[in-house]
Amino acid sequence: MNAARDILRQLLRDPAAAVGLLIILLLVFIAIFAPLLATHPEAIWDMNPRQRLLPPSDTYVFGTDRMGADIYSRILFGARITMVIASVAVGVALLIGVPIGLISGWTQNWLGEALMRVSDIFLAVPQIVLAIAISQTLGPSIENVILALSVTYWPWFTRLVHAEVRSLKNETFIEAAIALGVPTWRIILLHVLPNVASPIIVRTSIGMGFTILTASALGFLGLGAPPPAPEWGRMIAESREFLPEAWWYALAPGLAIFLVVMGFNLLGDGLRDVLDPRIRRAGARR
Repeated sequence: MNAARDILRQLLRDPAAAVGLLIILLLVFIAIFAPLLATHPEAIWDMNPRQRLLPPSDTYVFGTDRMGADIYSRILFGARITMVIASVAVGVALLIGVPIGLISGWTQNWLGEALMRVSDIFLAVPQIVLAIAISQTLGPSIENVILALSVTYWPWFTRLVHAEVRSLKNETFIEAAIALGVPTWRIILLHVLPNVASPIIVRTSIGMGFTILTASALGFLGLGAPPPAPEWGRMIAESREFLPEAWWYALAPGLAIFLVVMGFNLLGDGLRDVLDPRIRRAGARR
């Protein structure tokens, strides 16, 4: 608890990281209390053609879309979809990538090499291209988007953990544990994993923003959550034929994506500065 409190205190001293943390907390709050914050929650699923494409007003803060639904309310409920997709996808990628990185980084045999070659194959193809191929094959749905993002993101964790483990194996405390006959699984779980936790946390924060951006791109291409689900990327795609007259239609979801991705990136940069001892030492010397 003291360590977490110290990290939070250092993050709040960094204005950029504090802004990122505030944006993420606001996103979580909106996702949880969307039904209470929405001004027209019934408009998420019901159509009202007589109110279509109305500009922002006191009644409709962000205007209405082509079906007459309140864009503000759809943005709030879309935050739920965004958080579910990003959290589950990055979580699954963690569960796959971190163990593979630990095994391949610790073992210097055919198994470790084979695991790294598999991850290299995935990294050789741009993530968005591979995610599009998987989503197109499986069909548009939230589950398939999560699967596509998980399958394409785990190699980033594997490569990161592999590099960190290989450097840690030469440290004195690891060599001492090996010399004392400590079982390998205890060394990995009690000594190696805690020392690679910091870069994993940073990669997770940045990965959340990148995953949200990729999920929005899939939604824009019609490969995300099927309508009438309020998915931000699909909302931007639907607004194209009404630009520039109905400018508010694309502005609200685009601004939401921008702010959320920026928030995770700012928080990731702040966590890197706080958790990376090399950066802290460099700052202290200056």
